[in-house]
Amino acid sequence: MATKEKKIGGKRYDAIRKTVEKLRLYTVDEAIDLAKKNATCKFDETIEVTINLNILQKHSIRDTLSFPNAFGKEKRVVVFATGEKAEEAKKAGAIEVGFEDLMDKIKGGWTDFDVAISTPDLMKEVGKLGQQLGRKGLMPNPKTGTVTLEVANAVKSFKAGRMEYRADKHGIVRIGIGKASMGADKLLENFKVFYDEILKKKPSDIKGEYIKGINVTSTMGVGIKIDHKKIKL
Repeated sequence: MATKEKKIGGKRYDAIRKTVEKLRLYTVDEAIDLAKKNATCKFDETIEVTINLNILQKHSIRDTLSFPNAFGKEKRVVVFATGEKAEEAKKAGAIEVGFEDLMDKIKGGWTDFDVAISTPDLMKEVGKLGQQLGRKGLMPNPKTGTVTLEVANAVKSFKAGRMEYRADKHGIVRIGIGKASMGADKLLENFKVFYDEILKKKPSDIKGEYIKGINVTSTMGVGIKIDHKKIKL
């Protein structure tokens, strides 16, 4: 049975691959439309954008953003805070709020959440959770707005879908911009927000082209190359 499913999956992938011209550079609209058409799995596939950047290892392209058209499940947020800030986090909808008790729970292996936020005064201790949080990308960080005194705003923002992005050591930054079931116009709006965000992060000392390539794909689809030099949004 498993072999049969694998063969079916292979045929499906081959069929999708034939719809994408390898040497062609598509417009953003064309790429999004084609990615949507190729999302033929039984689940609602995510439409993902990958941007290849010309950056050096010293450059840090990392932040968070909110899309105009939200998608996906509500994020589960935990907050390391005490006193008034803890109460603010609870009222804002954090699923767990605390300090030493929350740290002990995480040390015991619990990481059933999507975002961790901390007030600045507790980060010296929270930083000791590097083994549990760091390897899963859950460690609070000032660069992503997850180390803050504005805990209520942060909780509400991340619950509503605020997402983190970061370029890896190869200069590749990838993010989901929506679901295949969403309208192409909404996906295009989200693409524009991400594209503009990346342009704003261009380091001042970059030589040559900043963006080397962009492609769009669905979760189980094939990469569709975009003619990024002609993007006009």
